[in-house]
Amino acid sequence: MTEFPTLHTPRLILGQLEIGDIPVILKYVDNPKITNNLRNVPHPYYEKDAIFWLNMVRQGFDSQTDYTFRLGLKETNEFIGAMSLLPKKPHHKAEAGYWIGEPFWNKGYASEALSAVLKFGFEALELNKIYAMYYDYNPISGKVMVKNGMVKEAELVNNEFKDGKFVTEIQYRLTKHEYKIFLNKVY
Repeated sequence: MTEFPTLHTPRLILGQLEIGDIPVILKYVDNPKITNNLRNVPHPYYEKDAIFWLNMVRQGFDSQTDYTFRLGLKETNEFIGAMSLLPKKPHHKAEAGYWIGEPFWNKGYASEALSAVLKFGFEALELNKIYAMYYDYNPISGKVMVKNGMVKEAELVNNEFKDGKFVTEIQYRLTKHEYKIFLNKVY
Protein backbone atom coordinates (compact mmCIF):
# COMPACT_ATOMS: atom_id res chain seq x y z
CA MET A 1 0.00 0.00 0.00
CA THR A 2 1.68 3.20 -1.14
CA GLU A 3 -1.11 5.71 -0.47
CA PHE A 4 -2.52 6.20 3.00
CA PRO A 5 -6.10 4.86 3.12
CA THR A 6 -9.11 7.02 3.87
CA LEU A 7 -12.03 5.40 5.67
CA HIS A 8 -15.55 6.76 6.01
CA THR A 9 -18.23 6.20 8.64
CA PRO A 10 -21.62 7.90 8.94
CA ARG A 11 -20.12 10.78 10.97
CA LEU A 12 -16.35 10.54 10.52
CA ILE A 13 -13.54 10.62 7.99
CA LEU A 14 -10.47 8.63 9.01
CA GLY A 15 -7.43 9.86 7.12
CA GLN A 16 -3.77 10.69 7.42
CA LEU A 17 -2.46 12.93 10.19
CA GLU A 18 -0.94 16.19 8.96
CA ILE A 19 1.54 18.71 10.38
CA GLY A 20 -1.34 21.20 10.49
CA ASP A 21 -3.03 18.98 13.11
CA ILE A 22 -0.30 19.67 15.69
CA PRO A 23 -2.02 22.60 17.47
CA VAL A 24 -5.18 20.55 18.00
CA ILE A 25 -3.19 17.46 18.99
CA LEU A 26 -1.45 19.57 21.64
CA LYS A 27 -4.78 21.01 22.81
CA TYR A 28 -6.31 17.56 23.35
CA VAL A 29 -3.35 15.38 24.34
CA ASP A 30 -1.90 17.81 26.88
CA ASN A 31 -4.61 16.66 29.25
CA PRO A 32 -3.94 14.17 32.05
CA LYS A 33 -7.36 12.62 31.41
CA ILE A 34 -5.95 11.57 28.02
CA THR A 35 -2.31 10.82 28.88
CA ASN A 36 -3.27 8.75 31.95
CA ASN A 37 -4.89 6.27 29.57
CA LEU A 38 -2.11 6.07 26.96
CA ARG A 39 1.16 4.17 26.96
CA ASN A 40 4.39 6.10 26.51
CA VAL A 41 2.75 9.53 26.22
CA PRO A 42 4.22 12.18 28.51
CA HIS A 43 2.40 14.87 30.45
CA PRO A 44 2.88 17.72 29.94
CA TYR A 45 2.78 17.11 26.18
CA TYR A 46 4.84 19.51 24.07
CA GLU A 47 5.09 20.37 20.40
CA LYS A 48 8.31 18.34 20.13
CA ASP A 49 6.34 15.30 21.39
CA ALA A 50 3.67 15.76 18.72
CA ILE A 51 6.32 16.19 16.00
CA PHE A 52 8.10 13.04 17.20
CA TRP A 53 4.79 11.13 17.16
CA LEU A 54 3.88 12.30 13.64
CA ASN A 55 7.32 11.30 12.36
CA MET A 56 7.02 7.89 14.02
CA VAL A 57 3.56 7.40 12.49
CA ARG A 58 4.82 8.36 9.00
CA GLN A 59 7.79 5.98 9.26
CA GLY A 60 5.45 3.27 10.51
CA PHE A 61 3.19 3.69 7.51
CA ASP A 62 6.20 3.55 5.18
CA SER A 63 7.13 0.19 6.72
CA GLN A 64 3.45 -0.93 6.92
CA THR A 65 3.66 -1.32 10.71
CA ASP A 66 1.50 1.67 11.69
CA TYR A 67 -1.81 2.89 10.33
CA THR A 68 -2.67 5.82 12.58
CA PHE A 69 -5.78 7.57 11.43
CA ARG A 70 -6.76 11.16 12.02
CA LEU A 71 -10.39 11.23 13.13
CA GLY A 72 -12.27 14.15 11.61
CA LEU A 73 -15.94 15.03 11.75
CA LYS A 74 -17.47 14.39 8.34
CA GLU A 75 -19.43 17.67 8.24
CA THR A 76 -16.57 20.01 9.22
CA ASN A 77 -13.39 17.88 9.10
CA GLU A 78 -12.72 19.07 12.66
CA PHE A 79 -9.97 16.95 14.23
CA ILE A 80 -11.29 15.01 17.25
CA GLY A 81 -8.76 12.25 17.94
CA ALA A 82 -6.71 9.39 16.53
CA MET A 83 -6.98 5.65 16.10
CA SER A 84 -4.09 3.30 15.37
CA LEU A 85 -3.80 -0.16 13.94
CA LEU A 86 -0.31 -1.60 14.43
CA PRO A 87 0.14 -4.77 12.35
CA LYS A 88 2.57 -7.50 13.26
CA LYS A 89 2.68 -8.96 9.74
CA PRO A 90 4.40 -12.30 10.36
CA HIS A 91 1.68 -13.15 12.89
CA HIS A 92 -1.30 -11.78 10.90
CA LYS A 93 -2.46 -9.74 13.87
CA ALA A 94 -2.51 -6.11 14.97
CA GLU A 95 -3.07 -3.99 18.04
CA ALA A 96 -5.65 -1.22 17.91
CA GLY A 97 -5.45 1.89 20.07
CA TYR A 98 -7.25 5.21 20.22
CA TRP A 99 -7.84 8.48 21.96
CA ILE A 100 -10.61 11.04 21.55
CA GLY A 101 -10.40 14.70 22.61
CA GLU A 102 -12.35 15.28 25.81
CA PRO A 103 -14.98 17.59 24.24
CA PHE A 104 -16.01 14.65 22.03
CA TRP A 105 -16.34 11.97 24.71
CA ASN A 106 -19.56 9.98 25.17
CA LYS A 107 -20.80 10.57 21.64
CA GLY A 108 -19.93 7.14 20.19
CA TYR A 109 -17.09 8.39 17.98
CA ALA A 110 -14.53 5.87 19.26
CA SER A 111 -16.93 2.96 18.67
CA GLU A 112 -17.74 4.23 15.18
CA ALA A 113 -14.08 4.68 14.25
CA LEU A 114 -13.06 1.31 15.69
CA SER A 115 -15.71 -0.38 13.55
CA ALA A 116 -14.13 1.11 10.40
CA VAL A 117 -10.60 0.22 11.50
CA LEU A 118 -11.59 -3.38 12.28
CA LYS A 119 -13.15 -3.70 8.83
CA PHE A 120 -9.98 -2.23 7.26
CA GLY A 121 -7.78 -4.63 9.25
CA PHE A 122 -9.72 -7.76 8.42
CA GLU A 123 -10.70 -6.95 4.85
CA ALA A 124 -7.91 -4.78 3.41
CA LEU A 125 -4.94 -6.02 5.45
CA GLU A 126 -6.29 -9.58 5.72
CA LEU A 127 -5.43 -9.86 9.40
CA ASN A 128 -6.52 -12.87 11.42
CA LYS A 129 -6.70 -11.16 14.84
CA ILE A 130 -6.99 -7.62 16.17
CA TYR A 131 -6.61 -6.91 19.86
CA ALA A 132 -6.82 -3.82 22.03
CA MET A 133 -5.96 -3.08 25.65
CA TYR A 134 -7.03 -0.61 28.29
CA TYR A 135 -6.02 0.15 31.85
CA ASP A 136 -8.43 -1.37 34.34
CA TYR A 137 -9.31 2.08 35.70
CA ASN A 138 -10.72 3.08 32.27
CA PRO A 139 -13.58 0.61 31.68
CA ILE A 140 -15.32 2.99 29.23
CA SER A 141 -12.61 2.09 26.72
CA GLY A 142 -13.59 -1.55 27.16
CA LYS A 143 -17.20 -0.67 26.28
CA VAL A 144 -15.95 0.62 22.91
CA MET A 145 -14.40 -2.79 22.28
CA VAL A 146 -17.49 -4.73 23.38
CA LYS A 147 -19.74 -2.64 21.11
CA ASN A 148 -17.59 -3.86 18.23
CA GLY A 149 -17.89 -7.53 19.10
CA MET A 150 -14.53 -7.84 20.81
CA VAL A 151 -14.13 -10.53 23.47
CA LYS A 152 -12.24 -10.23 26.76
CA GLU A 153 -9.12 -12.29 26.40
CA ALA A 154 -6.86 -11.47 29.32
CA GLU A 155 -6.30 -9.49 32.47
CA LEU A 156 -2.62 -8.62 32.64
CA VAL A 157 -2.03 -7.82 36.30
CA ASN A 158 0.61 -5.17 37.04
CA ASN A 159 1.58 -5.27 33.37
CA GLU A 160 2.69 -1.63 32.99
CA PHE A 161 4.57 0.74 35.26
CA LYS A 162 2.89 4.11 34.84
CA ASP A 163 3.21 7.26 36.88
CA GLY A 164 5.13 5.50 39.63
CA LYS A 165 2.81 2.52 40.06
CA PHE A 166 1.96 -0.79 38.45
CA VAL A 167 -1.27 -0.89 36.50
CA THR A 168 -3.35 -3.76 35.19
CA GLU A 169 -4.29 -3.97 31.53
CA ILE A 170 -7.38 -5.65 30.18
CA GLN A 171 -7.03 -7.16 26.70
CA TYR A 172 -9.86 -7.73 24.24
CA ARG A 173 -9.62 -9.51 20.90
CA LEU A 174 -11.51 -10.18 17.72
CA THR A 175 -10.50 -12.88 15.28
CA LYS A 176 -11.51 -12.81 11.64
CA HIS A 177 -13.94 -15.66 12.31
CA GLU A 178 -15.48 -13.81 15.29
CA TYR A 179 -15.68 -10.64 13.18
CA LYS A 180 -17.72 -12.45 10.50
CA ILE A 181 -20.07 -13.87 13.13
CA PHE A 182 -20.47 -10.40 14.71
CA LEU A 183 -21.28 -8.84 11.34
CA ASN A 184 -23.97 -11.45 10.70
CA LYS A 185 -25.59 -10.65 14.05
CA VAL A 186 -25.49 -6.88 13.49
CA TYR A 187 -26.83 -6.76 9.93
